[in-house]
Amino acid sequence: MTDVTNSANQDLAGLSAADEQLLRELTERARAGGLKLTGEGGLLGQLTKMVVEGALEGEMDDYLGYSRHDPAGRNSGNSRNGHRAKTVLTEAGPVEISVPRDRDSGFEPKIVAKRQRRLTGVEDMVISLSAKGLTHGEIAAHLEEIYGAEVSKQTITAITDRVMDGMAEWQSRPLDPVYAVVFIDAIHVKIREGQVANRPVYLALGVTVDGTRDFLGLWAGEHGDGEGAKFWLRVLAEIRNRGTRDVLMVVCDGLKGLPDAVNSVWDKAIVQTCIVHLLRNSFKYASKRDWAEIAKDLKPVYTAVSEAAALDAFAEFSGKWEKRYPAIIRLWENAWAEFVPFLRFDNEIRTIICTTNAIESINARLRRAVNARGHFPTVMWNLRPRQAAA
Repeated sequence: MTDVTNSANQDLAGLSAADEQLLRELTERARAGGLKLTGEGGLLGQLTKMVVEGALEGEMDDYLGYSRHDPAGRNSGNSRNGHRAKTVLTEAGPVEISVPRDRDSGFEPKIVAKRQRRLTGVEDMVISLSAKGLTHGEIAAHLEEIYGAEVSKQTITAITDRVMDGMAEWQSRPLDPVYAVVFIDAIHVKIREGQVANRPVYLALGVTVDGTRDFLGLWAGEHGDGEGAKFWLRVLAEIRNRGTRDVLMVVCDGLKGLPDAVNSVWDKAIVQTCIVHLLRNSFKYASKRDWAEIAKDLKPVYTAVSEAAALDAFAEFSGKWEKRYPAIIRLWENAWAEFVPFLRFDNEIRTIICTTNAIESINARLRRAVNARGHFPTVMWNLRPRQAAA
């Protein structure tokens, strides 16, 4: 509470005594008259109108080269020519302003440009609500309920379409020449294409040589998670063509065809399976009452000091559980080549590369938006990998 009060006092200290007195008088008038803060006719709307109209008059002064009623403007060849009314949507609600005009019609205001109907904050608000999963109809209803502003679905679509243009540019931006680790994981999203069906959306997160994270992109796959080496070859070739010449390690969760594609694009890169996902998949084949004991018996395998020690621990695990759960044994045997690389590193590095949890926070945000939205239109197919030469 003290910080807020001090901040407010510092802001008022930056104003002149006359400005401070004016703000206090306006606040007292609003309180006495029951004037609401936001919405149509609210105090913030009136203040916005005063500030914007004052700025527009200042722009007109600069454009003409003289202020209103200045004798220097006589016989100058151009002069003011009244005002035109215009309603703009602001964060405080709709505000009607008067825009000055000149006789030559050459005045181009910058504060509120011609044909501009929204101030910047409103567009940011629409994009934020859309990112949280609200539909265009829900966003329009929210703006009308909270701010008393009527915004059509077409206007909201025009705002969000600009983000899609930026998304395409972001998806093709240049990348670092080398990444220490690249994590690849999938999240399943409902996409409408005639009928609604689950589609995997693959995310790639890179760790630079400086240790910072770089989100490389998203790619929508086919229904049923049936991508193979050709699909991954296109994805990885796109990453390479955007400037990434080498990757030291790729961490993923048993994605079909990915190891072969990695070896084709970066022949010295190491493919590491996610240990956490491997453990989760193991539990799918076991009765829940055995989960705790299986987890205890598998721990010596993935915490072994070397591959030889891991083999000994896995042999002991197999002897105990193969008869009851042979599918778990086959699962680990099939994943063994991609399981063991992280055993070559010390424990500090193992904790980073043994799991795709680094990308889980991104997945969690996407899931929140997906749960709120229900499903997405076919615009998601813009995320599919572009054809790229291997």
